[in-house]
Amino acid sequence: MPRHKTLPDETVLGVALQLLHTGGPEALTFAGLARASGLAAATLVQRFGSKAQLKQAALLHAWDRLDEKTSQLAADIARTPEGAVDLLVALSGDYGAIESYAEGLLILREDLRDPLLRARGARWRDALVDVLDTCLAEQGGQRQGLGQLMASQWQGSLVWWGFEPNCPVADHVGRELRQFVAAIMPKRAGT
Repeated sequence: MPRHKTLPDETVLGVALQLLHTGGPEALTFAGLARASGLAAATLVQRFGSKAQLKQAALLHAWDRLDEKTSQLAADIARTPEGAVDLLVALSGDYGAIESYAEGLLILREDLRDPLLRARGARWRDALVDVLDTCLAEQGGQRQGLGQLMASQWQGSLVWWGFEPNCPVADHVGRELRQFVAAIMPKRAGT
């Protein structure tokens, strides 16, 4: 790749994330990022300081992107149980095939090792649960706590899909979450 004098951090961090996703955490090195971005390794060291700081910056960038995607999806869904399913199915679409999902678990491991990244994940969870709670609320009432249960069911369904990836992940997640909603939502009179 030709050498660039400058690239915005967002672009560099996007390339770093791609390296993480294709080769795992060990693939993110200054030399590898220099080859992939066209920037000099020394420039990258000046910007990010250390490999640990580079990895943290890339993962924080990933959380920023997930926050943005979640907000965009949440703005477009119906505030209904089916809207909650639609949101989580849409968020599952990025997992891809089993190999991609399995590699993503290595990246999640890096998030879990870093207190700042763990806190970032917890903030995203809280925002997601708030949206899910709104979708699962009964008309005029509250159903606090169901959003957390649904988020947990979603994550569990992803793990179980990983053991038997016999269909696209979105199909599996949608089916599992619809069963969950049917089990937790009261039957309404006349339906």
